[in-house]
Amino acid sequence: QVQLVESGGGLVQAGGSLRLSCAASGSTFSMDAINYYRWYRQALGKQREKVAIINKDGTTDYAGSVKGRFTISRDSAKNTVYLQMDRLNPEDTAVYYCNAWRGPGTGLDYWGQGTQVTVSS
Repeated sequence: QVQLVESGGGLVQAGGSLRLSCAASGSTFSMDAINYYRWYRQALGKQREKVAIINKDGTTDYAGSVKGRFTISRDSAKNTVYLQMDRLNPEDTAVYYCNAWRGPGTGLDYWGQGTQVTVSS
């Protein structure tokens, strides 16, 4: 099992920045099995969407709506994944979730409880 705890959400004005953190914990075996960390978000009344992904070798990818504004990173020594969010706009308002994933077809997929990000205009 892997436990994920997000933090860093809050209320920010449009154009501002926030940094989300996702602290991961679990047995060495479970943690070593994780190949990807992802950030998702879910706005009220909308489906959950993937925002960013980082794999074990540090390769990243982003949703088109956040590319150039959001940056995902990982501190392996601290078992923490970050999402730096810049130039926020009201459309970024959502609950943001951290996800740890072994990979396709593995069934190993863990979620945090989510953290609310609200961007005021």
